[in-house]
Amino acid sequence: MNLSDPAFQLELAANIAVAGSILLAGRNNVHTWWLGIVGCALFALVFERSHLYADMVLQFFFIAVSVLGWWQWLRGDHGAPLPISRMPPRSWIWLVPLAVLATSGYGWMLTRLTNAYAPYVDSAVLVLSMIAQLLMMRRKLESWWLWLLVNSIAVPLYYSRGLHLTSILYVGFWINALVALRHWRHLMRDEAGAKAADAVA
Repeated sequence: MNLSDPAFQLELAANIAVAGSILLAGRNNVHTWWLGIVGCALFALVFERSHLYADMVLQFFFIAVSVLGWWQWLRGDHGAPLPISRMPPRSWIWLVPLAVLATSGYGWMLTRLTNAYAPYVDSAVLVLSMIAQLLMMRRKLESWWLWLLVNSIAVPLYYSRGLHLTSILYVGFWINALVALRHWRHLMRDEAGAKAADAVA
């Protein structure tokens, strides 16, 4: 970790922006989205330099979804802010096989076409992050369970590529996901209570 190294400066800036975005997401704050766009653009450069191509592609996906998420959180429920909710249990019946298939397919493609490092592990981070981000965009509580899984995979992957600062950041993300999961549960209960009170009134 050399502050005079441009590569480390880029990694540091990316970490600061994304850390701020994740903390704001955990607090259910809409400013998570624009700050995340900045961080993802920086991380795309970081991962390209580390030959983590699936993670690089993931950042462009995050940027596109962040624009949609920004709008969804502001006006996604017929002009009102989108409430926190749970996924229907039956959704996992098709979502889990889809995730396994997509991870295997993209990992195979990286193996055949690039010099990617740990292509299948890298692809798992890509696919699971995409699903988690889409669920978070819809304010689904289960998004935080998936972020816990993503961070558990990403920490050793990034550390093995010498991205020590990023791996430390993802340990923080793992802790933040636990805190955010608890916070969103409370918010969901409060929103349900307020809705029930309005219905009675």
